[in-house]
Amino acid sequence: MPEPVDLMLQIEAADGHGQRVIDATLDLGVPDRMSRVPTPNGLCEPIWLREHGELRVAYRARVAIDRPAADLARLAAVPLHRLPAEAVPYLNESRYCPSNKFHAFVDRRFGELEGGAKIARMRDWIESRFTYVAGTSTAETGALDSFVERRGVCRDYAHVMIALARAAHIPARMASAYALGVEPQDFHAVAEVYLAGDWHPVDATGMARGDAMARICVGRDAADIAFLTAYREIELIEQSVEVKEA
Repeated sequence: MPEPVDLMLQIEAADGHGQRVIDATLDLGVPDRMSRVPTPNGLCEPIWLREHGELRVAYRARVAIDRPAADLARLAAVPLHRLPAEAVPYLNESRYCPSNKFHAFVDRRFGELEGGAKIARMRDWIESRFTYVAGTSTAETGALDSFVERRGVCRDYAHVMIALARAAHIPARMASAYALGVEPQDFHAVAEVYLAGDWHPVDATGMARGDAMARICVGRDAADIAFLTAYREIELIEQSVEVKEA
């Protein structure tokens, strides 16, 4: 960072909602300024930094996952008029998930199914028809682009999953997570859908299970869950993620 810049960092595993942080350490060096601002959903506490020069960050945590694996196909949809206020915004399209453009496809391809059975079929459809290829998408790639190309990385799979779910009037959001079984290892992006009164992770890549991932944060799409957001141009020199079972 050749000059002072504001940064938002989201790399800490969330504590609660199906997981417990047993212990954690975070080394930020000595930034010019640091503060925390909890999000309204209570699932993330982004770290705000003001820094210049070089920033080195090291984070380590042990997390116990208390989230049982759910059989999506058995979960019922919640009637729209009974959705909690925190789920309603995730019915609407967002920057990377233009769900309104998928209504006809969803009605034609999945119209005979309801609730979790529809979500499970969507997940299987994406996993069977898309190819996981690193470097084929950019920060500008959205669900419609990925739907046409039928390839991408985890964020692209999640964007398509979210767009299809919202087109079926089922609330869906995006989560970043540390997950076992992900190759190559990185901050992993998955969808979460609201069924039967709770949020359930859905990984359309097929690499990670809901009971084997530690959620970091959630949002409408990739714009909300980036591990690092810089409000001026910076150069990322290196990053690495390692997730293993204790």
